Amino acid sequence: MFVLSNFLNALASVINVVLSVYIWVILGRVIISWVNADQYNPIVRFLHEITEPPLRFIRGYLPVFGSFDFSPILLILAIIFLQSFLVPTLQQLARAIG
Repeated sequence: MFVLSNFLNALASVINVVLSVYIWVILGRVIISWVNADQYNPIVRFLHEITEPPLRFIRGYLPVFGSFDFSPILLILAIIFLQSFLVPTLQQLARAIG
């Protein structure tokens, strides 16, 4: 059972790193939206393509507050919730198995 325990620990670590990187990607997208960035720049396009689907989903449920977009804030809060709930749960499950 130690193999499954090690796998769950590794999975928790990878999930934590991926979620942390995604927070930085969202912050990069927000900063780029404040400046007049070239829409044909590959980095700008990458940031837009990787963040737009979840942001669009959240925007569908939010009322419009003028020109301010709250969807990145809500997405970052959801990611922090996942990091605070999912990662420790997987680590505790790994300890219980091992």
